[in-house]
Amino acid sequence: MNILRNLVLRSAALVMVVSLSACSGMSTQDRNTVIGAGAGAVGGSVLTGGSTGGTLGGAAVGGVIGHEVSKPNK
Repeated sequence: MNILRNLVLRSAALVMVVSLSACSGMSTQDRNTVIGAGAGAVGGSVLTGGSTGGTLGGAAVGGVIGHEVSKPNK
């Protein structure tokens, strides 16, 4: 059981490192949009007990908020 757990944890860490390195060429606004969508997805999932609709809705709302918060002033 510990071997399977270690494999899952190492795989998750590898996925995180690879996905974070993909953000290196993004603008601040793009990065904040992605971070907001991720946080919103987690929040939506937790609040709705893991429902798909709650996760997707949270991701959409979080992405919009992250995008608007870092919008350049004109």
